[in-house]
Amino acid sequence: MIPQNDIKFRQLKHGLYVVSTPIGNLSDITLRAIDVLKNSEYILCEDTRVSKKLLDKYEIKSKLISYHKFNETKNLEKIINILNSKKIVSLVSDAGTPAISDPGRILIKECIKKKIGIYPIPGASAVTSAMSISGFSDKYYFLGFLPEKEKEIKEQLDILSNINCSFVFFISAKKINKIIKPLIFFFPSREIVICREISKIYEEFIRMRVDQLKPFEKNLKGELTIVVSEKNNNKNISKKLNESDKKYIKKMIKNLSIKDITNLISANRNISKKEIYNYCLKLKNEK
Repeated sequence: MIPQNDIKFRQLKHGLYVVSTPIGNLSDITLRAIDVLKNSEYILCEDTRVSKKLLDKYEIKSKLISYHKFNETKNLEKIINILNSKKIVSLVSDAGTPAISDPGRILIKECIKKKIGIYPIPGASAVTSAMSISGFSDKYYFLGFLPEKEKEIKEQLDILSNINCSFVFFISAKKINKIIKPLIFFFPSREIVICREISKIYEEFIRMRVDQLKPFEKNLKGELTIVVSEKNNNKNISKKLNESDKKYIKKMIKNLSIKDITNLISANRNISKKEIYNYCLKLKNEK
């Protein structure tokens, strides 16, 4: 019997191939992905200019169709018609796996509805790459991109603060300073790894405890992959409210009860409920 890994690539079935592409280094692509792309009659690209660099490197000449979040609904019928004509179509994003914080879900749902074959071609992933070098619990939660609005960011982080697992999210480098204060508030004692330019020449991993974060002065570029650890079970963390805590309490006390504030902070700070309660009470009495 011939070992599975010695069997040549089988003839492709017609349908949609969801192909993972490199997240930075163009060499990080599988042999199977190259084979599928070369044998595709059409390749749907998030940005044809970005994809062309990869395709040119591997001498892939398939016809390209622009497919991104601004035209995926508009082009849906056209692409379904192509697939229904028994063509081999590949879907790629600018980096990583399509439909994971990238366009693709709408098309995939329609293919499921129309009973069109869908085939995953796995490969590089910023999420698993970042998790693999974090040293954190492999039980993790993937957020994708954080919401745009500050209120929604805080609501999402609040929910995560009650779950004891690592979590990963993407964020534009330009927005990193916007989330530092909420991260410190909800996860002061946890560890964090900020991953920049994964697999590229200027790859960088910044490690520290969350409460040590400070605004970045230099202009970072691109997208960052950020990993926050599971809860730190060290009971020797500061027992006192710091100035940052007090500022957040002053903001929260306008909308939350003393009980809710006390439970929220004590769950994440290892600060006694009595100290939090007394400080809230003091603020209430000052009014």
